Amino acid sequence: MTFQNIGFSLPQTGLYIDGEWRESTGVFPVHNPADGSQVAEVANGSADDAVKALDAAVRAQPRWARVAPRARANLMHAAHRLMLERENQIVRTMTLESGKPLTESKAEFNLSADFLLWFAEQTAHLHGSYASSSHGGFRVVTSHQPVGPCLLITPWNFPLLMIVRKAGAALAAGCTTITKSAQETPLTCALFTQVLIDAGFPKGVANLIHTTTSSAISETLLRDPRLRKVSFTGSTRVGSLLLRLASENIVNSSMELGGDGPFVVLGDADVDLAADQAIICKFRNAGQACVAANRIIVDRKVEPEFTEKFVSKVRRLKVGDGMEAVDVGPMISAKQRDRLYDTLNQLKGAGGEVLTGGRAIQRPGYFFEPTVVRFDAPNAVMCSNELFAPIATIFPVNDAHEALEFANNSSFGLASYVFTRDLTRAIAFGEHLEFGMVGINRGIMADAAAPFGGVKTSGIGREAGHDGIYEFLEAKYMAITVGDL
Repeated sequence: MTFQNIGFSLPQTGLYIDGEWRESTGVFPVHNPADGSQVAEVANGSADDAVKALDAAVRAQPRWARVAPRARANLMHAAHRLMLERENQIVRTMTLESGKPLTESKAEFNLSADFLLWFAEQTAHLHGSYASSSHGGFRVVTSHQPVGPCLLITPWNFPLLMIVRKAGAALAAGCTTITKSAQETPLTCALFTQVLIDAGFPKGVANLIHTTTSSAISETLLRDPRLRKVSFTGSTRVGSLLLRLASENIVNSSMELGGDGPFVVLGDADVDLAADQAIICKFRNAGQACVAANRIIVDRKVEPEFTEKFVSKVRRLKVGDGMEAVDVGPMISAKQRDRLYDTLNQLKGAGGEVLTGGRAIQRPGYFFEPTVVRFDAPNAVMCSNELFAPIATIFPVNDAHEALEFANNSSFGLASYVFTRDLTRAIAFGEHLEFGMVGINRGIMADAAAPFGGVKTSGIGREAGHDGIYEFLEAKYMAITVGDL
């Protein structure tokens, strides 16, 4: 079966449990947000299916944990090679079900491949330690072992990157996995799962569930004491509910949650660079990113120049079907698009002036004009209020101190950005930002070598970098008596 008029194969649409693709008792549709058309029907997994997946993961866990690191690494490298060979199918499928432009899907694919390679290379390089006890007499030996079966819950906005970043680390660490795909973007997850299958991962090691009843799946699995880890990317509201469930069985938890990215342009910044990077940081994926610029905070000395250049660039952005040469694709659904009228009314009610945009685009699909709203001064309406939309808000401030105070006035603490020509000032400002990540003179930070994650209500734990794999490992200490010769 092929996607009509697309010219590439339809991924498997079943659930993948214990080494085989299976049907479920029902199905649900997957739609193209660029025109609302149905592109596939996938199996609608139930709580019973989730238990079967956990059964398989539990059975496979002891053997998978004992697989030699080099053998696991070889499987990871094989998956990386297969993934590269299937680039066109994965990239186009991602655009078809998420709406993002092909250029963005391609960038996500390349970054995801980098992450998979990173974890493949880490697999055989996990080290323990050997030391004398503090008073002598015995040895302190530490090692790391897999935490156990993991539930990985992925979002729709970066459907490939999130499954690779979570499953790559978990599998490299020796954990078995159950991935729950996002309802909106299950096909991309299915394609990556097929990569793992064809690379030779044993049955039961990687399982995949699609569903329209996410809460039933997560509640069932988190209440089962055999599940030992949950890794979730999504809203703070849902993350907090999952943490409550996880607390009942003390399940190891990693959470990458909401963001309120302050994008700070200080008075000595390169305004052209800041405007260019703000476009990327704000309008990538139609603003549907947890690390997007949520509040653009600009020193009054350069704010008129910045705003003029930024708005001019926004007006030139081409909006349309991601399969074409466009800059901005659709919102993921009609519901997400339609809520933006309430958002704009809230912003205008708080004193915001719409400088450009502000309307849905009248064409098939779920499109909204790239929009800029300017305030006269810092305003709490956007503090701890994630836009997740192609709407930029600009706030002039009097100096760096006011900028810092306003930036930190948030319950979130994921990504932040600062632009200045003074490196010393940049470091000092960055150290005072209460965020897990700081981009200095750049609006894109994701990299396989960097620990991704936030503080405060933006989450717990880190993905990738040298720390990411240890989210799926537990330290084990052995005290060993050593006698004299």
